Amino acid sequence: MLQSRALVIALILLLSTTLPEVHSKTIFEKDRRDWLVIPDAIAAYIYETVNKMSPKVGQFLVDASQTPVVVVTRNFLIRETTKLSILAEQLMEKIKNLWYTRVLGY
Repeated sequence: MLQSRALVIALILLLSTTLPEVHSKTIFEKDRRDWLVIPDAIAAYIYETVNKMSPKVGQFLVDASQTPVVVVTRNFLIRETTKLSILAEQLMEKIKNLWYTRVLGY
């Protein structure tokens, strides 16, 4: 029991989110810069599966995912991955412009 509880806590720390937030986001949204949407979807799936088997454990997962440490860590990761995503988009735009101007001669 202790090992399974530790595993559940580890999963929550890795894949934590608030439940309404997961259901409001789609994985393939075009303007989406949040790289954590796939782990969020996995966390929602895990929660729904666990909640069907044991609502008590499901509530524990919800409570664990909303602890300040988890929320602050998740927000930090979202902020930093968004910055990286913007930089990657800018780099791709520059490469595309170079391709069109230098290689193709447009």
